[in-house]
Amino acid sequence: MTGHPLDVAGLQRRLVDFAAARDWQPFHTPKNLASALSVEAAELLEIFQWLTPEQAAAVMADPASAHRVRDEVADVLAYLLQFCAVLDIDVLAALDAKIDRNEQRFPRTRRGAGEGRPGGGAGPAGPGGAAEAG
Repeated sequence: MTGHPLDVAGLQRRLVDFAAARDWQPFHTPKNLASALSVEAAELLEIFQWLTPEQAAAVMADPASAHRVRDEVADVLAYLLQFCAVLDIDVLAALDAKIDRNEQRFPRTRRGAGEGRPGGGAGPAGPGGAAEAG
């Protein structure tokens, strides 16, 4: 902990300043940052790759695996924030707009409908929209 109040904009500025102090801006292109984001997301997935659902649910109970998960989550978020900084995307506004669109596309269902599937039967990609066209 740095003693700084934690907010997305402040963390994003710290990341931009960190990269600038090391002259990394030429390497922080949208393509490179999207690639790095994908690699870090894969490293997060790797932690869970061969776990049973029960083992995956308990991963944070083990200090060593919990540390790995937190580090990979931080790496994913760091690259996403850097990507958004380069393309001038307000990450919170983008998420808010996406939730609004998903609420329209996937209206609430009555209790029990779509049971067993995230999002109440939102489809194979679930409510996050990985398979959505837009």
